[in-house]
Amino acid sequence: MKKKKTSKPMTWTRFKRFIPLYLMVLAPIITVFIFHYIPLAGVVMAFKNYRPSIGIWGSEWVGLKHFKAFIEYPYFWRIMRNTLVLSLFSFITFPMPILFALILNELRSKKLCKTAQMVTYAPHFISVVVVCSMLRLFIKEDGGLLNIIIEALGGTQKDFIAESSAFPWIYTISGLWQGLGWSTIIYTSALAGVSMDQIEAAKMDGANRLQVIWHVNLPHLKPTIILLLIMKMGSLFSIGFEKVFLLQNPLNLDVSTTLSTYAYNIGLVGNQYSYSTAVGLFDNYTGSKVKDFF
Repeated sequence: MKKKKTSKPMTWTRFKRFIPLYLMVLAPIITVFIFHYIPLAGVVMAFKNYRPSIGIWGSEWVGLKHFKAFIEYPYFWRIMRNTLVLSLFSFITFPMPILFALILNELRSKKLCKTAQMVTYAPHFISVVVVCSMLRLFIKEDGGLLNIIIEALGGTQKDFIAESSAFPWIYTISGLWQGLGWSTIIYTSALAGVSMDQIEAAKMDGANRLQVIWHVNLPHLKPTIILLLIMKMGSLFSIGFEKVFLLQNPLNLDVSTTLSTYAYNIGLVGNQYSYSTAVGLFDNYTGSKVKDFF
């Protein structure tokens, strides 16, 4: 009677066969562990009175002292308002990629469509620093392109970057310009899957181009729109740091100070490491709760 082979040799054989794949996965695992898990140990700094001379673990434990201090900060609600306003301003641009994808889909000239796609995709690959530098050149009071146009139309030049009321619009419009083309890729791909039979049937029933868009194209985009809308709502408080910080100046701080920029200024500039860690943790916690809600 033959002995039944154990599974160990077979398991080792399979393991050796897939060693190259395991090695390929090893690098991302190590990267995630180093940059996402090891830094979590530093979160404890928010609950301590950190002193660089004695380190994180030797510093005094103060519990929720820094969180309480931030909530009692006189400008706490202003910071929360600024963060929410910029988030909502960015959110109202959500339908624009849908509209632009529908326009591209209706263009008769393929050459014109490709040119429009290339022109609108290009800003996505420009760094935030370059975008902010371009914005400052376009809207500056002395010789800015926008002010030149306003003056040619009979208006007066303004320093838009210094006006508090203009900052949310500058932030939103620049974000729309930079991300519009890239955001349309998913919708354009979804529109490519629309059945031509449905479109021809709608036209035979007397539907014009707008009716085809409303009754054929938009229903086909509905699942994609709902999915991306949920993802957009989940990142409602995640407005980022770089662009807001680079567009800040002393004249617009009352509307441009957000949770992320405040944590940077109070931490790296003011050297209040524990307090800034608490603010950053509060920012991340708020954003995670918004994601959980949606």
